[in-house]
Amino acid sequence: MVDDSGAPRVEIKDPDAFKAANKRWVEMLRNHPVTGEGLPALGTAVLVNVINEAGTLPTKNFRSGRFDHAQAISGETMAETIEKRNGITTEACHPGCVIKCSNVYHGKDGNFLTCGFEYETIWAFGAHTTIQDLDQIATLDKMCDDFGLDTIETGVTIGIAMEGGMIPWGDGQAAIDLLSKVGEYAPEGKIIGNGALFTGDALGVDRVPVVKKQALPAYDPRTCKGVGVTYATTPMGADHTAGYGVTANILSVGGTIDPHKNEGNIELSQGLQIATAAVDAAGLCLFVAFAVLDNEDGLPTIAQMLNARYGLNLTPDDILELGKSILRNEKEFNKKAGFTEIDDQLPEMFNEPVPPHNVPWDFTIEDLQKTLNF
Repeated sequence: MVDDSGAPRVEIKDPDAFKAANKRWVEMLRNHPVTGEGLPALGTAVLVNVINEAGTLPTKNFRSGRFDHAQAISGETMAETIEKRNGITTEACHPGCVIKCSNVYHGKDGNFLTCGFEYETIWAFGAHTTIQDLDQIATLDKMCDDFGLDTIETGVTIGIAMEGGMIPWGDGQAAIDLLSKVGEYAPEGKIIGNGALFTGDALGVDRVPVVKKQALPAYDPRTCKGVGVTYATTPMGADHTAGYGVTANILSVGGTIDPHKNEGNIELSQGLQIATAAVDAAGLCLFVAFAVLDNEDGLPTIAQMLNARYGLNLTPDDILELGKSILRNEKEFNKKAGFTEIDDQLPEMFNEPVPPHNVPWDFTIEDLQKTLNF
């Protein structure tokens, strides 16, 4: 229990300047097509059909970039189902949220099933495992919430269990039954609860999509190479949020860079990783990046808000330098923990060309080392 009686309000050094900067900030977010329209209407699941159409939705443990049943698990289908069952399609994740991309999903009985139903979760338990039932995917999401499990890692793990023959591909009920073993402290649950790499080792599976022992998220790195470079090089292990190359590769936000070619994608990932580290440190939601990348005054407005809040005199360059310093610290931590350049690479499974575009992963270790070399 938290007792906030007598607690002071957050002190803002220059309230008028903060109010002016914040007004412009809200305008940017509300007027951008992603943060003002797509995310509020369909949540992050707006990406299911978009990424599938781009041929980069990892399907059946990254064997294809397209899922034949993507529409069944799409944001459009999710929103229709939520409305039909009197759930909530547009909800703020916290007081003051402008984007409001969260939601409340009800089951067939009209009662609460899960909330914050995300694209990554729907992909991990959906296209990755070939499960096509949105209610079963929502049930798996709720179970992860109850057990305290990450849905990306766990969804990929269920796919590895299917790869290893524990349960059939696409069998949603079998996935639910298997995941329930985690809550029962059963032997199978102890395996699954330890993640994708552990499960792959236990089952003798060598097709395991991980970097630095962390499961890959919902974008195939061969056909979205900007985010693939991020998977390989971020000190945190495979993490799309560390440098979301989907922006320029797929969505044409902040420019356009060919997602199938190597050219420009190391630079794209580098810039995004620096900016993202700074945005995270400022306490801002990652999704503001869409508006920031498409507005010349995006980063300056962040600087204005920080300066007004803390009484500082930061420039946009100062903020980017903050991002660089964070990444340097993370790299140094990894070095002391025993990581080397060999860990900044994708598994060999990604050397195979992926349909429908038949593109392989072909960055060298030397090329990838340039990403965070600053």
